[in-house]
Amino acid sequence: MLIPPPPSMPYHRLARTAAHRWWRPVLGTLFIAVAGVALTMGVFLVVALAALIAGQPEVDGIPSFGELTDLAVAFLSIAVLLPVVLLAALWIQRRPPGTLSSVTGRLRWRWLMTCLPVAFVAIVLFVGAGLGLTAVTGQDTGLDDSLAGWGPFAVSMLVLLLVVPGQAAAEEYLTRGWLLQAFGTWLRSPWLPIAVQALVFAALHGWGTAWGFADLLLFGVVAGWLTVRTGGLEAAIALHVMNNLVSSVVAAAYGELGMDQTAADMPWQMAVADVPVLLGYAAVILWLARRRNLATLSPATPFQVPTQPAGTWAMPPALGPMAPLPPAAGAWPMPAAGAPVAPGQPVGGAWPMPAAGGPVAPGQPVGGAWPVPAAGAPVAPGQPVGGAWPVPAAGGPVAPTWPVAGAWSAPVVGGPTVPAQAAGGPAVPMEPAGDASELPADRGAPAGGEGSQQPEVGRHPENSR
Repeated sequence: MLIPPPPSMPYHRLARTAAHRWWRPVLGTLFIAVAGVALTMGVFLVVALAALIAGQPEVDGIPSFGELTDLAVAFLSIAVLLPVVLLAALWIQRRPPGTLSSVTGRLRWRWLMTCLPVAFVAIVLFVGAGLGLTAVTGQDTGLDDSLAGWGPFAVSMLVLLLVVPGQAAAEEYLTRGWLLQAFGTWLRSPWLPIAVQALVFAALHGWGTAWGFADLLLFGVVAGWLTVRTGGLEAAIALHVMNNLVSSVVAAAYGELGMDQTAADMPWQMAVADVPVLLGYAAVILWLARRRNLATLSPATPFQVPTQPAGTWAMPPALGPMAPLPPAAGAWPMPAAGAPVAPGQPVGGAWPMPAAGGPVAPGQPVGGAWPVPAAGAPVAPGQPVGGAWPVPAAGGPVAPTWPVAGAWSAPVVGGPTVPAQAAGGPAVPMEPAGDASELPADRGAPAGGEGSQQPEVGRHPENSR
């Protein structure tokens, strides 16, 4: 059963649900590390084996299809971390994985689309200012060499468009998502979690220059702060994607895309140019968030099941579909016959439902004196879920107007049910059931659970974070 976050919680505290235990973030981090390394090695081994079979030449002793393919493989090996992080939230923390995206429990696509053009302008200014400052200080920008041509440039940009969004999003879900919320389960203030995830983010890119490490650290702090202040990862993802795309355009134009240099190798000119750009981007994003009245806390009321009808509804047939929707607090009505039921959703009381897709146990109580019909028994819309009336035996029909009070028993297997039979009305050919103590004895038990060398600027994707 998935446990949603408490109401009115900031982003960095969303992992502190009712199911939280101190060891869950630790175990989840170990799971991500082990699974991530295994998947990354698997991707590299598959591609290297394919290159070996194809008879490709070796690069540094490893068969390779070329620099562009190596870059794509490197980015894809990072992108595979995204489902691993989501599974850690789902399996280990027992919470909706969408709470890694934002306080609303999902990725806010319209807000992401709003942030992308702002991030594009910011990174264009960053690259332009960095190249200009490099030229002014007498350093070689590498812009005088021959261009690769439109064909190779188009292929390089197509590859980047395919792999960069997944790579950038995976890094954001790992650092600004998982790590920020993992430390947020122990700390109320967001500043130490922001600092820790920024340090890890910079360290994962390796050590090149002091300026490069400082720029990565600043990027991590600004992105983490925006994540908390806007209640989601959208602004950080937009900035990261645009940074890696735009900063690689010049390298692609010269046909020199590769993994030789990253943002960790950034010269001081680029780092200096990046400071006002990052701060300006943060200011614009916060201004837009305020204008949109963007949600920065989890909903004040618990997550609701979409389209859940009101009223008294019958339970779906045994073995019917059950949707993996978050449960909500309070006394929930039964869904319509055949409609999906959320795992853990209480029905008229405190009894949990079986797991999503799991069968309904014959006689399992659902919040009162009504047992669930036996496997395969039909259930009519409108069948009440409270009172002292037993459900008919397997195969017995149920009338839509079955009374909700009285002492009439259900018909025998295959026997008819009188529509509009009133409680306490004239006797019909049925056997009285007495009181609620005579309900079928095969009720299931409730489920348990827990409420260096100076780089040539622009010639490499060195600004890719």
